[in-house]
Amino acid sequence: MVLAPYATEPAHSRGRLHPSPSSGPRDAFQRDRDRIVHSIAFRRLRHKTQVFVAPDGDHFRVRLTHSLEVAQIGRTIARALGLNEDLTEALCLAHDIGHPPFGHSGESALKRAMGKAGGFDHNAHTLRILTRLESQYPHHAGLNLTWETLEGLAKHNGPVLDPPWALAEIDAEWPLDLLGQPSLEAQVASLADDIAYDNHDIDDGIRAGLLTVEDALTVPLVAQAWDGVRRNWPGIPPERLTGELVRDQIGMMVADLIEESRRRIAAAAPATIADVHAASGPLIGFTQEMAMAERVLKRFMYARLYHHPRQLEVAEQAGGIIAGLAQAYLAEPTLLPDRWRDALPTDEPGRTRHIGDFIAGMTDRYAVARYREVVGPVEMPEGA
Repeated sequence: MVLAPYATEPAHSRGRLHPSPSSGPRDAFQRDRDRIVHSIAFRRLRHKTQVFVAPDGDHFRVRLTHSLEVAQIGRTIARALGLNEDLTEALCLAHDIGHPPFGHSGESALKRAMGKAGGFDHNAHTLRILTRLESQYPHHAGLNLTWETLEGLAKHNGPVLDPPWALAEIDAEWPLDLLGQPSLEAQVASLADDIAYDNHDIDDGIRAGLLTVEDALTVPLVAQAWDGVRRNWPGIPPERLTGELVRDQIGMMVADLIEESRRRIAAAAPATIADVHAASGPLIGFTQEMAMAERVLKRFMYARLYHHPRQLEVAEQAGGIIAGLAQAYLAEPTLLPDRWRDALPTDEPGRTRHIGDFIAGMTDRYAVARYREVVGPVEMPEGA
């Protein structure tokens, strides 16, 4: 496929921090994608919360399946816009690698526990894992990804004016142009993430019994998609049409995004990737109408699903597990596994950050098991 002139070309990559000779049929971004897929951190996403804390549940999305769905949506958009699909896929697959156990409740608890050491931010921790903690090579730490992949992960939500400590450390070693606009591939990855969880969380919420189709139909965007589904599938019981609703709604949002992004790109007329970085704002986005509809959907999801009393109760338990683990390990580092204990820095903030790295890398079920080992009994849901 011939890429658009404003796409990110692997042949023009700024390279890797540690020189690495290229061989075989894969280009630089394909190699980045494969390094991410084969990493331990990526495999751990299988047992990390997306929305529901269910360590052994088979029917709800987890960080791994969510990341795969984001990548599928991202590649579709990238292809339609003439962007680099492999870089887009790499960014989509890696964007959640920095999440600690138990999703946002776990992150909030870890951020508080690490407050005196600079706090915790999952986006910055993604970069820390990929450049520091994930070590599979004999001569350097990290996966040694290309500048473009690291830059896209650092800025997939836009320019970073005040980087957290973890990102600031990496940027000091290899500047990532944090104040410029991200690549179009990174912008696509960010919105593919929104499209995926906006829609798939509805599916999981209905499956969990916390939402009904009737609840969701109070959202105009969902009602519009539902009307189309019922017209296309008359006589089919509503409970058989949830999947069709989610698919059609994803299709509506993707089509809107592609059309609006083409309009913005045509208006800005970027001739090179440098023009993208220098643009005054993002060139990938929804129309104003869809952006407003998407915000209404998000508000509904927060009110009716993410902040559902049952969810908040489990989130409080999960946060307590992370807080308890942090308190135990900070008070008595000898409780750490040998490898982590042997590498423990003696000074702050390195000591707290090291313990934070250990906790953030845990899966949900490993965190529960370690809590029971070093703190005491705890009851958590074992699947649904």
